[in-house]
Amino acid sequence: MKFVSYWHDTAPAFAGGAEGPVEGGYDVAIVGGGFTGLGAARQLAKAGARVIVLEAGRIGGGASGRNGGHLNNGLAHSFIAAKTALGTERAVALYRAFDQSIDTLEALIAEEGIDCDFRRAGKLKMASKPAHFDAIARNFEAVHREVDPDTALLTAEELKREVGSPFHGAMLSRKSAMMHMGRFVTGLAEAAVRHGAVLVENAPVTAMTRSGDGHSLTTPRGTVTAKEVLVATGAYTTPNFSHFRRRIISVGSFIIATRPLSDSEIASVVPGNRTYVTSMNIGNYFRLSPDRRLIFGGRARFSATSDQRSDARSGAILRASLAKIFPQIASIDIDYCWGGLVDMTSDRYPRAGYQDGLWYAMGYSGHGAQLSTHLGMTMADTILGREDRNPLKGLSWPAVPGHFGKPWFLPLVGLYYKALDRIQ
Repeated sequence: MKFVSYWHDTAPAFAGGAEGPVEGGYDVAIVGGGFTGLGAARQLAKAGARVIVLEAGRIGGGASGRNGGHLNNGLAHSFIAAKTALGTERAVALYRAFDQSIDTLEALIAEEGIDCDFRRAGKLKMASKPAHFDAIARNFEAVHREVDPDTALLTAEELKREVGSPFHGAMLSRKSAMMHMGRFVTGLAEAAVRHGAVLVENAPVTAMTRSGDGHSLTTPRGTVTAKEVLVATGAYTTPNFSHFRRRIISVGSFIIATRPLSDSEIASVVPGNRTYVTSMNIGNYFRLSPDRRLIFGGRARFSATSDQRSDARSGAILRASLAKIFPQIASIDIDYCWGGLVDMTSDRYPRAGYQDGLWYAMGYSGHGAQLSTHLGMTMADTILGREDRNPLKGLSWPAVPGHFGKPWFLPLVGLYYKALDRIQ
């Protein structure tokens, strides 16, 4: 078993990073070289802006290269709950932004010729308990009527054609897609460079000060100045960006990938070949990889640590969950086990806007693979003075009480959700 991301291991590494010292002046500096930062960099560079991306590690080394590979449209929340929390207008705008994000990815991939196995697969949100189907059905009725008619409600009997495990029905969102995350992030980075962006790896921003009409950003490789700064660090936000760090809860998410499945094994497990999500609070998600592995993930443990020891412990929990859902492949070999950090907000809605002289986009709460590139491009357009299409503009974002960086309260949160799963 390899304790590395399947996406990283099966994609060419980005080789277009700038070499030598970091120096010079730019129109925009972007902190973070994941989907958000790269999407913004490409958009800015295409418009003729001088843009530099400062990435602390490797391009796509964070959440963009460590996720489950789902591009799911719609909201992670109940649409009914979103209307209550955000108001109908913003809930609809955010729902449609997730829809648009899939369209954005499809168009970008075609325009740049990125070979990443993009495919409109459809997503199934599956009821793990009978009562969960009632809630899914109520949400489906609201979504189908008000914002997304390209959805369907499947009974437990109909669902048997889609997945080889007993669930109590599901909501199908047909616009959802999937792709190879590693090949996409490399292709997106290469596209940004082709359009003129400068990408610098191993350049964490250790200090930032206001400098005249802009900012001065210091890295171990040198210092640059920029008129505007976009912070796109998500779960990997460092203490020197304390405003965002106090509002982001970094939570570990863990994933395993099996050996490639045979035709008969696929037919017995995921004949529908879609993206699949269960309805438990501490649930699971899964899909087939381009080379036919079952990629199976979930919030196995409420931990803010992702290293080989932590990933191995979580992988064992995921292995047990896989065996419970799919006993027909309970003894299958696991080839990959990895983890990464998810940038959660307290209400699990993303945030994007302008604060204290800095632009930002983050807080995707486990649903950033689909939205992040689109939102990065949206923020780039705003920086360029184009139409402001930010669906999150003006949404309040209070700090998490008692949180200054290390989420000490995660084990308590885990116990709470485990209790909910037992009684609901």
